[in-house]
Amino acid sequence: MYAVVRNFTGAPTLGDELKRRSKDVESAISTVPGFLTYFLLKTSDGIASFTVCESQASCDESTKRATAWLRENMPQLKVGPPQIITGEVAIKFATQKSTIA
Repeated sequence: MYAVVRNFTGAPTLGDELKRRSKDVESAISTVPGFLTYFLLKTSDGIASFTVCESQASCDESTKRATAWLRENMPQLKVGPPQIITGEVAIKFATQKSTIA
């Protein structure tokens, strides 16, 4: 299992905009072969997204799709490339499923 974190800064309203368009973001990312889960964190200066997939190739594909989606759907976005951290998941644990509004 692999994960990728994409940290975008300099766009404080980006999280709200992506939350509003969450179904579109889900359609772009969740169809990546090997996709497992996605989280979006709103920060004071932008967002950080966290994607977990079965393989590094799947994480790479999710980054390509996220980048393409932002270019196509939010061309007015004036933000530099994200800081990207990727690697093998070393520890995993969770509690019951929960829903996020």
